[in-house]
Parts: sequence; structure tokens; C-alpha cells
Amino acid sequence: MPLNLEPNFREDGKRYFRDFSPGDDFYQMLIDTHRDLSDEQSAMLNAKLILILSNHIGDLAVLREAMALARAGVAQP
Repeated sequence: MPLNLEPNFREDGKRYFRDFSPGDDFYQMLIDTHRDLSDEQSAMLNAKLILILSNHIGDLAVLREAMALARAGVAQP
């Protein structure tokens, strides 16, 4: 399974009238999940979420590609 970099947010049974609306819904859920947490708690939540979603994806090639892509925007040569 190749890494999907196209917008892919949706919710079964829900109709969206704008292409960006499902992404906005996801972003709001993410902000709400972090609300009232300390920086340390937010970091722990992010780590747990990454592990849960990585397990759901399961494909090591996809995860490797995603990690390289994410690191490329952060790491200095």
C-alpha cells in the first residue's frame, strides 16, 4: 500500500459540502483532545496516538516512508 498524501478525511454517513471540511473536523478533534493538558501530557498523548495509528496502518514500508517524509521537514543535514 503506497503512502497516501492526498486529503483523505471522511466520516461514514456524513455529507460534506466543502472538500476541506473533514480536515477541519479532524483538526478540531485533535485540538480538543489536547485541551487542558500540560506540554508533557500533550507529548505523551502524541506518542501514544502515533503508536496506536501506526499499529492500525501496520505496513512497515508505508510507515518508513511517512517517517522519512516527516523527518525531512524537521532535521538539519
